[in-house]
Amino acid sequence: MEGLLIPLRGAIVPETRKIAVLRANGLGDLMFSMPALYSLRAAYPGAEVVLLGKRWHRDFFSGRPGPVDRVEVIPRCPGVGAEETDSPDLPALEEFFARMQAEHFDIVLQMHGGGRNSNPFVRRLGARVTAGSATADAAPLDRMVPYIYFQNEIMRYLEIAGLVGVQPVMLEPCIELTEQDQAEAASAVPPGAPLAVIHPGVSSIDRLWPVERFAAVGDVLAQAGAHVVVTGSDEEVPLVRRMVDLMEETATPLAGVLSLGGLAALIARARLLVSNDTGPLHLAQAVGTPTVGIYWCFNLINGGSPFRTIHRPVVSWMLECPLCGRSQVYDPCDHKVSYMGDVAVEDVVEQALDLYGGSTAAAQSAS
Repeated sequence: MEGLLIPLRGAIVPETRKIAVLRANGLGDLMFSMPALYSLRAAYPGAEVVLLGKRWHRDFFSGRPGPVDRVEVIPRCPGVGAEETDSPDLPALEEFFARMQAEHFDIVLQMHGGGRNSNPFVRRLGARVTAGSATADAAPLDRMVPYIYFQNEIMRYLEIAGLVGVQPVMLEPCIELTEQDQAEAASAVPPGAPLAVIHPGVSSIDRLWPVERFAAVGDVLAQAGAHVVVTGSDEEVPLVRRMVDLMEETATPLAGVLSLGGLAALIARARLLVSNDTGPLHLAQAVGTPTVGIYWCFNLINGGSPFRTIHRPVVSWMLECPLCGRSQVYDPCDHKVSYMGDVAVEDVVEQALDLYGGSTAAAQSAS
Protein backbone atom coordinates (compact mmCIF):
# COMPACT_ATOMS: atom_id res chain seq x y z
CA MET A 1 0.00 0.00 0.00
CA GLU A 2 1.23 3.48 -0.82
CA GLY A 3 2.69 5.35 2.15
CA LEU A 4 3.43 2.35 4.37
CA LEU A 5 6.76 2.61 6.17
CA ILE A 6 6.98 -1.04 7.18
CA PRO A 7 5.24 -4.12 5.81
CA LEU A 8 2.41 -5.01 8.18
CA ARG A 9 2.28 -8.72 9.10
CA GLY A 10 -0.88 -8.49 11.16
CA ALA A 11 -4.03 -6.47 11.66
CA ILE A 12 -5.12 -4.25 14.52
CA VAL A 13 -6.54 -6.36 17.35
CA PRO A 14 -10.11 -5.14 17.92
CA GLU A 15 -11.44 -4.13 21.34
CA THR A 16 -7.98 -3.88 22.86
CA ARG A 17 -8.00 -2.39 26.33
CA LYS A 18 -4.71 -3.58 27.79
CA ILE A 19 -1.30 -4.32 26.23
CA ALA A 20 1.84 -5.71 27.86
CA VAL A 21 5.33 -5.36 26.39
CA LEU A 22 8.17 -7.58 27.58
CA ARG A 23 11.46 -5.62 27.54
CA ALA A 24 13.51 -6.38 30.66
CA ASN A 25 17.09 -5.37 29.93
CA GLY A 26 19.42 -2.36 29.73
CA LEU A 27 19.21 1.35 28.98
CA GLY A 28 20.25 1.13 25.35
CA ASP A 29 17.78 -1.70 24.83
CA LEU A 30 14.98 0.45 26.20
CA MET A 31 15.93 3.36 23.95
CA PHE A 32 15.81 1.07 20.90
CA SER A 33 12.24 0.12 21.78
CA MET A 34 10.93 3.66 22.35
CA PRO A 35 9.83 4.30 18.73
CA ALA A 36 7.81 1.07 18.84
CA LEU A 37 6.27 2.02 22.18
CA TYR A 38 5.25 5.47 20.96
CA SER A 39 3.89 3.96 17.75
CA LEU A 40 1.94 1.38 19.77
CA ARG A 41 0.42 4.19 21.83
CA ALA A 42 -0.64 6.00 18.63
CA ALA A 43 -2.23 2.87 17.16
CA TYR A 44 -4.08 1.96 20.38
CA PRO A 45 -4.75 5.35 22.04
CA GLY A 46 -7.38 3.99 24.41
CA ALA A 47 -5.39 1.01 25.68
CA GLU A 48 -3.27 0.81 28.81
CA VAL A 49 0.36 -0.01 27.96
CA VAL A 50 2.19 -2.00 30.65
CA LEU A 51 5.94 -2.55 30.44
CA LEU A 52 7.17 -5.82 31.94
CA GLY A 53 10.65 -4.87 33.04
CA LYS A 54 13.04 -4.19 35.89
CA ARG A 55 12.94 -1.97 38.96
CA TRP A 56 14.94 0.72 37.24
CA HIS A 57 12.30 0.84 34.50
CA ARG A 58 9.64 1.46 37.14
CA ASP A 59 11.71 4.23 38.72
CA PHE A 60 12.43 5.84 35.35
CA PHE A 61 8.85 5.85 34.07
CA SER A 62 7.24 6.87 37.37
CA GLY A 63 5.63 10.26 36.80
CA ARG A 64 7.13 10.57 33.31
CA PRO A 65 4.91 11.47 30.33
CA GLY A 66 5.19 9.02 27.47
CA PRO A 67 3.86 5.80 26.03
CA VAL A 68 4.16 3.61 29.16
CA ASP A 69 1.33 3.79 31.68
CA ARG A 70 2.97 1.60 34.31
CA VAL A 71 5.74 -0.93 34.86
CA GLU A 72 5.38 -4.39 36.37
CA VAL A 73 8.67 -5.67 37.76
CA ILE A 74 9.57 -9.23 36.78
CA PRO A 75 10.92 -11.40 39.60
CA ARG A 76 14.21 -13.19 39.08
CA CYS A 77 13.70 -15.32 35.97
CA PRO A 78 16.64 -16.91 34.08
CA GLY A 79 16.89 -15.52 30.56
CA VAL A 80 14.17 -12.92 31.14
CA GLY A 81 15.76 -10.03 32.99
CA ALA A 82 18.26 -12.28 34.77
CA GLU A 83 21.23 -14.33 33.63
CA GLU A 84 20.41 -17.78 32.28
CA THR A 85 22.66 -19.27 35.01
CA ASP A 86 20.69 -17.58 37.81
CA SER A 87 18.24 -19.59 39.87
CA PRO A 88 14.58 -18.56 39.49
CA ASP A 89 12.61 -17.01 42.34
CA LEU A 90 9.85 -19.60 41.97
CA PRO A 91 7.38 -18.35 44.62
CA ALA A 92 7.60 -14.77 43.34
CA LEU A 93 7.25 -15.92 39.74
CA GLU A 94 4.15 -17.96 40.49
CA GLU A 95 2.56 -14.97 42.21
CA PHE A 96 3.60 -12.73 39.29
CA PHE A 97 2.07 -14.99 36.64
CA ALA A 98 -1.17 -15.37 38.62
CA ARG A 99 -1.43 -11.59 38.94
CA MET A 100 -0.64 -10.99 35.27
CA GLN A 101 -3.16 -13.59 34.11
CA ALA A 102 -5.78 -11.76 36.19
CA GLU A 103 -5.02 -8.60 34.17
CA HIS A 104 -6.57 -10.25 31.06
CA PHE A 105 -4.18 -8.67 28.58
CA ASP A 106 -5.51 -8.37 25.05
CA ILE A 107 -2.02 -8.24 23.52
CA VAL A 108 1.43 -9.19 24.81
CA LEU A 109 4.40 -8.19 22.68
CA GLN A 110 7.68 -10.06 23.11
CA MET A 111 10.49 -7.55 22.48
CA HIS A 112 13.08 -9.51 24.41
CA GLY A 113 15.25 -11.43 21.97
CA GLY A 114 14.84 -14.63 20.04
CA GLY A 115 12.27 -16.22 22.31
CA ARG A 116 14.02 -19.30 23.69
CA ASN A 117 13.30 -18.07 27.22
CA SER A 118 10.98 -15.15 26.57
CA ASN A 119 8.34 -16.86 24.41
CA PRO A 120 7.39 -19.46 27.06
CA PHE A 121 7.28 -16.57 29.54
CA VAL A 122 4.90 -14.61 27.28
CA ARG A 123 2.67 -17.63 26.66
CA ARG A 124 2.11 -18.00 30.41
CA LEU A 125 0.58 -14.53 30.61
CA GLY A 126 -2.70 -15.68 29.03
CA ALA A 127 -3.20 -12.87 26.50
CA ARG A 128 -5.73 -13.00 23.65
CA VAL A 129 -2.91 -12.35 21.14
CA THR A 130 0.82 -12.90 21.58
CA ALA A 131 3.32 -11.50 19.09
CA GLY A 132 7.08 -11.21 18.83
CA SER A 133 10.30 -12.47 17.32
CA ALA A 134 11.37 -16.09 17.31
CA THR A 135 14.35 -18.22 16.39
CA ALA A 136 13.71 -21.59 14.78
CA ASP A 137 13.91 -23.39 18.14
CA ALA A 138 11.69 -20.96 20.09
CA ALA A 139 8.16 -21.72 21.25
CA PRO A 140 5.62 -20.27 18.80
CA LEU A 141 3.53 -17.18 19.42
CA ASP A 142 0.28 -16.25 17.66
CA ARG A 143 2.07 -13.79 15.37
CA MET A 144 5.82 -13.92 14.71
CA VAL A 145 8.70 -12.48 12.74
CA PRO A 146 12.00 -14.37 12.48
CA TYR A 147 14.73 -13.32 14.88
CA ILE A 148 17.88 -12.75 12.84
CA TYR A 149 20.70 -11.17 14.81
CA PHE A 150 21.89 -8.62 12.25
CA GLN A 151 18.99 -6.18 12.14
CA ASN A 152 18.78 -2.59 13.28
CA GLU A 153 17.24 -2.84 16.73
CA ILE A 154 14.80 0.05 16.29
CA MET A 155 13.48 -1.51 13.11
CA ARG A 156 13.29 -4.92 14.81
CA TYR A 157 10.81 -3.64 17.40
CA LEU A 158 8.85 -1.59 14.91
CA GLU A 159 8.50 -4.76 12.84
CA ILE A 160 7.25 -6.64 15.89
CA ALA A 161 4.73 -3.88 16.58
CA GLY A 162 3.64 -4.22 12.96
CA LEU A 163 2.42 -7.71 13.81
CA VAL A 164 -0.51 -6.06 15.58
CA GLY A 165 -1.19 -3.42 12.92
CA VAL A 166 1.12 -0.66 14.18
CA GLN A 167 2.75 1.81 11.79
CA PRO A 168 5.72 3.94 12.92
CA VAL A 169 5.20 7.47 14.16
CA MET A 170 8.95 7.96 14.71
CA LEU A 171 12.22 6.31 13.71
CA GLU A 172 14.52 7.54 16.48
CA PRO A 173 14.26 7.17 20.26
CA CYS A 174 12.47 9.87 22.22
CA ILE A 175 11.96 10.47 25.93
CA GLU A 176 10.31 13.35 27.73
CA LEU A 177 12.16 15.18 30.50
CA THR A 178 10.53 16.27 33.73
CA GLU A 179 11.13 19.34 35.88
CA GLN A 180 12.71 17.03 38.45
CA ASP A 181 15.19 15.75 35.84
CA GLN A 182 16.20 19.28 34.91
CA ALA A 183 16.52 20.44 38.51
CA GLU A 184 18.73 17.47 39.35
CA ALA A 185 21.01 18.15 36.38
CA ALA A 186 21.24 21.86 37.23
CA SER A 187 22.16 21.02 40.82
CA ALA A 188 24.98 18.72 39.70
CA VAL A 189 26.30 21.02 36.94
CA PRO A 190 25.05 24.62 37.16
CA PRO A 191 24.41 26.37 33.83
CA GLY A 192 27.41 28.15 32.40
CA ALA A 193 29.89 27.27 29.68
CA PRO A 194 28.74 25.01 26.82
CA LEU A 195 28.83 21.36 27.87
CA ALA A 196 30.56 18.45 26.19
CA VAL A 197 29.75 15.14 27.86
CA ILE A 198 32.12 12.19 27.52
CA HIS A 199 31.15 8.68 28.58
CA PRO A 200 34.26 6.41 28.55
CA GLY A 201 32.67 3.29 30.07
CA VAL A 202 30.82 0.38 28.51
CA SER A 203 29.33 -2.86 29.78
CA SER A 204 31.38 -5.15 27.52
CA ILE A 205 35.15 -4.88 27.13
CA ASP A 206 35.05 -5.73 23.42
CA ARG A 207 33.47 -2.27 22.83
CA LEU A 208 35.83 -0.32 25.15
CA TRP A 209 37.85 2.45 23.48
CA PRO A 210 41.05 3.22 25.47
CA VAL A 211 40.54 5.78 28.22
CA GLU A 212 43.74 7.59 27.22
CA ARG A 213 42.17 8.40 23.87
CA PHE A 214 38.99 9.68 25.48
CA ALA A 215 41.19 11.96 27.61
CA ALA A 216 42.86 13.33 24.48
CA VAL A 217 39.46 14.10 22.96
CA GLY A 218 38.41 15.77 26.20
CA ASP A 219 41.45 18.05 26.09
CA VAL A 220 40.66 19.16 22.55
CA LEU A 221 37.04 19.95 23.44
CA ALA A 222 38.10 21.84 26.57
CA GLN A 223 40.53 23.88 24.48
CA ALA A 224 37.62 24.67 22.14
CA GLY A 225 35.76 26.24 25.08
CA ALA A 226 33.69 23.34 26.37
CA HIS A 227 33.03 22.50 29.98
CA VAL A 228 33.88 18.79 29.78
CA VAL A 229 31.81 16.51 32.01
CA VAL A 230 32.80 12.84 32.31
CA THR A 231 29.93 10.52 33.20
CA GLY A 232 29.72 6.92 34.36
CA SER A 233 27.91 4.44 36.57
CA ASP A 234 28.76 3.60 40.18
CA GLU A 235 31.03 0.82 38.93
CA GLU A 236 32.79 3.19 36.53
CA VAL A 237 33.95 5.71 39.17
CA PRO A 238 37.63 4.58 38.91
CA LEU A 239 37.54 4.77 35.10
CA VAL A 240 36.03 8.27 35.18
CA ARG A 241 38.61 9.47 37.71
CA ARG A 242 41.41 8.01 35.61
CA MET A 243 40.22 9.86 32.51
CA VAL A 244 40.02 13.16 34.39
CA ASP A 245 43.52 12.57 35.83
CA LEU A 246 44.89 11.84 32.35
CA MET A 247 43.55 15.09 30.92
CA GLU A 248 45.75 18.16 30.85
CA GLU A 249 42.68 20.42 30.90
CA THR A 250 40.07 20.60 33.65
CA ALA A 251 37.04 18.32 33.55
CA THR A 252 34.22 17.49 35.94
CA PRO A 253 33.88 13.82 37.00
CA LEU A 254 30.26 12.81 37.41
CA ALA A 255 30.04 9.07 37.97
CA GLY A 256 27.39 7.47 40.15
CA VAL A 257 25.86 10.86 40.98
CA LEU A 258 22.79 11.35 38.80
CA SER A 259 19.62 9.34 38.38
CA LEU A 260 18.85 8.23 34.85
CA GLY A 261 16.42 11.13 34.42
CA GLY A 262 19.00 13.60 35.74
CA LEU A 263 21.59 12.20 33.35
CA ALA A 264 19.16 12.58 30.45
CA ALA A 265 18.55 16.23 31.37
CA LEU A 266 22.27 16.92 31.65
CA ILE A 267 22.94 15.35 28.25
CA ALA A 268 20.05 17.34 26.78
CA ARG A 269 21.85 20.55 27.80
CA ALA A 270 25.11 19.48 26.11
CA ARG A 271 26.29 20.54 22.70
CA LEU A 272 27.80 17.11 22.21
CA LEU A 273 28.21 13.65 23.71
CA VAL A 274 31.18 11.40 22.86
CA SER A 275 30.73 7.81 23.96
CA ASN A 276 31.36 4.16 23.46
CA ASP A 277 28.41 2.18 22.08
CA THR A 278 26.43 2.01 25.32
CA GLY A 279 23.27 3.28 27.00
CA PRO A 280 24.08 7.01 27.39
CA LEU A 281 24.91 7.24 23.66
CA HIS A 282 21.38 6.12 22.80
CA LEU A 283 19.95 8.26 25.61
CA ALA A 284 21.58 11.28 23.94
CA GLN A 285 19.88 10.39 20.68
CA ALA A 286 16.56 10.25 22.56
CA VAL A 287 16.95 13.84 23.84
CA GLY A 288 18.25 15.24 20.55
CA THR A 289 21.87 15.85 21.55
CA PRO A 290 24.53 15.48 18.82
CA THR A 291 26.70 12.39 19.29
CA VAL A 292 29.97 10.86 18.25
CA GLY A 293 29.55 7.13 18.84
CA ILE A 294 32.54 4.79 18.80
CA TYR A 295 31.38 1.44 17.42
CA TRP A 296 32.72 -1.98 16.66
CA CYS A 297 31.59 -2.71 13.10
CA PHE A 298 29.21 -5.54 14.03
CA ASN A 299 27.43 -3.39 16.62
CA LEU A 300 26.97 -0.48 14.23
CA ILE A 301 24.60 -2.65 12.19
CA ASN A 302 22.34 -3.26 15.16
CA GLY A 303 22.72 -0.12 17.25
CA GLY A 304 23.77 2.77 15.02
CA SER A 305 21.50 5.70 14.23
CA PRO A 306 20.65 5.81 10.51
CA PHE A 307 20.92 9.63 10.51
CA ARG A 308 24.11 11.67 10.10
CA THR A 309 23.23 15.35 10.53
CA ILE A 310 23.92 15.21 14.27
CA HIS A 311 24.92 11.57 14.86
CA ARG A 312 28.36 10.46 13.67
CA PRO A 313 29.70 6.91 14.04
CA VAL A 314 33.43 6.25 14.13
CA VAL A 315 33.97 2.57 13.40
CA SER A 316 36.55 -0.07 14.30
CA TRP A 317 36.97 -2.74 11.64
CA MET A 318 39.27 -4.95 13.75
CA LEU A 319 38.16 -8.55 13.15
CA GLU A 320 41.08 -10.56 14.55
CA CYS A 321 41.65 -11.12 18.26
CA PRO A 322 44.66 -9.01 19.35
CA LEU A 323 45.81 -11.87 21.60
CA CYS A 324 45.48 -14.98 19.43
CA GLY A 325 44.76 -13.62 15.95
CA ARG A 326 41.63 -15.71 15.42
CA SER A 327 38.92 -14.27 13.19
CA GLN A 328 35.87 -13.12 15.14
CA VAL A 329 33.81 -13.72 12.00
CA TYR A 330 34.72 -17.30 11.16
CA ASP A 331 36.49 -18.72 14.24
CA PRO A 332 35.68 -16.58 17.30
CA CYS A 333 37.66 -17.07 20.49
CA ASP A 334 36.69 -16.49 24.12
CA HIS A 335 39.29 -13.84 24.98
CA LYS A 336 37.87 -10.82 26.79
CA VAL A 337 39.63 -8.01 24.91
CA SER A 338 38.79 -4.74 23.20
CA TYR A 339 38.34 -4.63 19.44
CA MET A 340 38.37 -0.84 19.35
CA GLY A 341 42.12 -0.21 19.08
CA ASP A 342 42.14 0.87 15.44
CA VAL A 343 39.89 3.90 16.06
CA ALA A 344 42.23 6.92 15.98
CA VAL A 345 41.90 9.94 18.23
CA GLU A 346 42.09 12.16 15.14
CA ASP A 347 39.01 10.54 13.61
CA VAL A 348 36.94 11.11 16.75
CA VAL A 349 38.23 14.67 17.18
CA GLU A 350 37.34 15.55 13.59
CA GLN A 351 33.71 14.58 14.06
CA ALA A 352 33.51 15.99 17.59
CA LEU A 353 34.77 19.44 16.61
CA ASP A 354 32.50 19.54 13.58
CA LEU A 355 29.47 18.84 15.75
CA TYR A 356 30.58 20.98 18.69
CA GLY A 357 31.15 23.99 16.50
CA GLY A 358 28.01 23.60 14.45
CA SER A 359 25.78 21.55 16.71
CA THR A 360 23.30 24.32 17.50
CA ALA A 361 22.63 25.09 13.86
CA ALA A 362 22.60 21.40 12.97
CA ALA A 363 20.13 20.59 15.68
CA GLN A 364 17.85 23.45 14.64
CA SER A 365 17.94 22.41 11.01
CA ALA A 366 17.21 18.80 11.99
CA SER A 367 14.24 19.71 14.19
